[in-house]
This record gives sequence, C-alpha cells and structure tokens, in this order.
Amino acid sequence: MKPRKRWSSESWQAHGSWEDGRWNPGWRRKRGRLFLRFVAFFGFIALLFFAGLAVAAYLLTRFFGGDGQMAALVWILGCSLALALPLLAIGLSMRAFRRFATPLASVMEAADAVAEGDLSVRLPESGSRDFRQLAHSFNHMTQELEKAQRQRRNLTADVAHELRTPLHIIQGNLEGLLDGVYEPTGDHIGATLEETQLLARLVEDLQTLSLAEAGQLELIWEPVDVAELLADVRTSFSGQAEAAGITLELSLEALPVNLTVSADYGRLDQVLGNLMANALRHTPPGGSIRLEAESWSGGVRINLSDTGEGIPPEDLPYIFDRFWRGDPSRPHAGGSSGLGLAIAQQLVRAHDGRLTVVSKLGHGTTFTIELPAV
Repeated sequence: MKPRKRWSSESWQAHGSWEDGRWNPGWRRKRGRLFLRFVAFFGFIALLFFAGLAVAAYLLTRFFGGDGQMAALVWILGCSLALALPLLAIGLSMRAFRRFATPLASVMEAADAVAEGDLSVRLPESGSRDFRQLAHSFNHMTQELEKAQRQRRNLTADVAHELRTPLHIIQGNLEGLLDGVYEPTGDHIGATLEETQLLARLVEDLQTLSLAEAGQLELIWEPVDVAELLADVRTSFSGQAEAAGITLELSLEALPVNLTVSADYGRLDQVLGNLMANALRHTPPGGSIRLEAESWSGGVRINLSDTGEGIPPEDLPYIFDRFWRGDPSRPHAGGSSGLGLAIAQQLVRAHDGRLTVVSKLGHGTTFTIELPAV
C-alpha cells in the first residue's frame, strides 16, 4: 500500500487538504456542503427580511391610501430587494465561510489525520485570535503526541536491547550444559542465576518507573529522620566503597537536629541507593564520595558529590532518560539496568521534590535532592 504523504505546516497552508500529491476529494465535498449550508442559512435570513419589508410596504401603502404609483414603487422596491438581498446573503456567506468555516474545516481535517495516525500534521496559526489559539493548542497537542510516540518506540527498542544480552547468556549456558560442553558446576549455574537476577531487576525497575511516571506508585508516608536515613545509606555502601578504594564521607553539621520530612522511607533509600551506586561506578580508586544535608526553605537539601570522571556538558540533559549511556557502545556496568537515575528522578518528583545535577568533566558530579518539610 502506498504510504501516506506527511503533511507539513507549509503544505497545509498552501494546499489545505493535501494527500499523496493531489487534492483530497472527500474533504473538497465536505467543504462544498459546508459552504452550501452557510449560503442556505444566510439566504433564509435574507428571505425573511425581504418578506418583512414587503409586508411593511404593503401595510404602509394601505395605511396612507397609496395609488397605483405607490404600488408600482413598492413592487420595484420588492424586485430590487429580491435581487440585492440574495447577492448580499451570498457575499456574507462567503465572508463568514472564509472567516469561520474554512479554519474549522481545517481543524476537522487535521483531527481526521491524527485519528489515522499521522501525528506530523500541523495547522497554520492564522485567522482570528480564537482560531490562532485553537491552532496553537492543536499543534502543541500533536507535538506532544509525536514525542510520546517516539519515546514509546525508543523504549521498546531499548528494552529489547537490554533483554537480549542476558537472555543470550542464559540460553548459551543452558545449551552448553545440555550438550556437555560445560560441567554443571557451581560457577556456571551461578553465572546463569546472576543473569536471571539481572532480568528480574530490569522488570522490577521498569514496573517502578512506569507506575511513578503514571502517578500510581503507592507510597507509605511517614515522618522520616533525614540524619538517620543518610547514616543508613552510608552504612549500606561503606563496604563497597572500601573494597573499591573510595572514601565515603557523611556531613550533617548544617542539618538541624531531628529534622524530618514526610516521605516514604524505603523509596528515599532507593533514590539515594541509586545515586550512590552510580557514584561508585564512576569514581576511580583513591577518589571520594561526600554525602551531606542542610536545611532548605523549611525542607531539606541533600547533596551527593563524587570526585569521579564527570559528565560532558552535552550529555547532562539526557542522564535521566531511560537506558541512556554517554557511550552507546558501552554496556551497563555492575549489573545496572540503566534505569537508576530515571527512577530516582521520578521518585523524587513523587515526593513533590526536585532532583538536579551539576558536573564538570574530569572533576566530579554533584546530585542535589530538594524535599519539602513535614
């Protein structure tokens, strides 16, 4: 089947209904019928007006006792009105059609195109103020739909890519065991188990991210002591940091005593865990990671800084995207699903907070979490 020609704003403005290089006859008929309705409506109004004038003229003639000349004058006036008023009705119909019906028909035509799956359609932002606003809103809607469709396609491709590697490893290990290439040792079975665990984490992370983005993630709200939360995170990652030769620091001097926020303790711990794991992956041995907190506008600001490799400026706008990597050829390290930063951002938003990042290439990165108070 011949593919549909994509419609641009210029082609719509120049051609109206344009499809496969020719005028769309279906919409030409619709426009014609719409124009005839306008003509009929204004013609009906004109006839009512003419009938009223004729009755008024007849009554005036009878009231003033007019003679034949008066009757002739009324007749000539009636004939003139019979010719002038329809022409006036046609003129008014054409003006109203150009002012209202044509933009409305374009909107209806564009809506049909969107319903058929063409999200590239755009309306010219011209005409009256109301129609310009309508066209602007419609174009914004189609842009957002097109962006969402593109993101959905990218997500599908990314998920397929992330699933492919562990599935191939699992399949290869199992086939090797069945064919006798590998002995069923603990190492081979353990490697297969690790890949299944990676798949399980990927599925769980995707579910968490989807629920958070849809605003359907269930949170257990409770007063959370910020100092206790950060101390737990430091304890959880102190072993990994020591094994990697990285110094892990915790600073709470700028934090008021017993400062609490209303939050889900487990989800905040997950956010800090994702950020900490990311910092450990990108900080070389001998480096340091600093976790600190301070009071901020009645709430709390948490900073997690590392002395790692840093993030290039051109990559900063994309680090919270799903499966994003600065180097597409580099796989995710350490069993990461590639969703950690995206999940962290969505979880912070679910707490009515904000997650930002500042980085300098070769000098490290700082993630900042701002949360409202109880």
